[in-house]
Amino acid sequence: MRTVIPALLLAGLIAFPGAVPNTPGHLGSLVDTALPWFGLGIPLLLLGAALRRSRTGLVAVLLPAVVWASLFGPGLFREQRQGRADFEVLTLNVGGDRTTPRAVAREVVGTHADVVALEKVPRSAMKEYEKELRAAYPHHVTRNTLGLWSRYPLKDTEALDLGGAWPHALRAVVRVPGGDTAVYAVRLPSVRVSPGKGFAVGNRDASAAALAGRIAADPARRVVLLGDLNGSLRDRGLAPLARELDAVQGRVGRGPGFTWPAAFPVVRIDHVLTRGLEATGATVLPDLGSDHRPVRTGLRFR
Repeated sequence: MRTVIPALLLAGLIAFPGAVPNTPGHLGSLVDTALPWFGLGIPLLLLGAALRRSRTGLVAVLLPAVVWASLFGPGLFREQRQGRADFEVLTLNVGGDRTTPRAVAREVVGTHADVVALEKVPRSAMKEYEKELRAAYPHHVTRNTLGLWSRYPLKDTEALDLGGAWPHALRAVVRVPGGDTAVYAVRLPSVRVSPGKGFAVGNRDASAAALAGRIAADPARRVVLLGDLNGSLRDRGLAPLARELDAVQGRVGRGPGFTWPAAFPVVRIDHVLTRGLEATGATVLPDLGSDHRPVRTGLRFR
């Protein structure tokens, strides 16, 4: 029983994380975010059952193993294919103390993406980013710490008020050959874990809900969201966005696609979400000097 009961509890937690209440301290959101890592409990339970020579325990551990594999296994073994794309997009949070605008620009241009969203750009460095990226991306719009660069013309640009002290999203229609596409560059409010407040996601969740409402009302047939959502899409606080848009990683990406922290990623908080487009490939690129890893995605018109 020393193994059976923990195995059953672990299986239930992995299968039904929504049963964990979100109060106090938004514990449920924290469980949602860390859910893939609960699989580490499986080998520990196996070891315990083996040391006790408990056949019942070994059989019981199969249950959480099967549940975990059904949720996360398909992505681990999905064949990574890069099909023909009509255009490619890139998102990168450039924050951190190891980046310079010139170095970031060189790396961004080297990805050959057609549309680029940069988040957490120091306002003091924005002009230098504009200068370094101008040749490859002649069309751009920036607000505060957000920037959207494109090889194609932009129109109908606007900064979105999502309830924060500064704009957390930019929207622009990109005149991609083959069809105009509404592109959102996003950085939702940061999330912190503290003894007093627990998993502090209130501001992020409110901004995510406001953004989801704007996207739901967006008349554009094709929509792309690029950016740092400061959370896993499994996090119930981001459910409004997950309902409105499709996550490319879940469709064509291989593995969990973790992006943060860059040195040893443990969670995917940088996302590409779409509507009215087909993803042809999704790749998390190597560490470029930020504390986030960039995500490049190929998209095709339906």
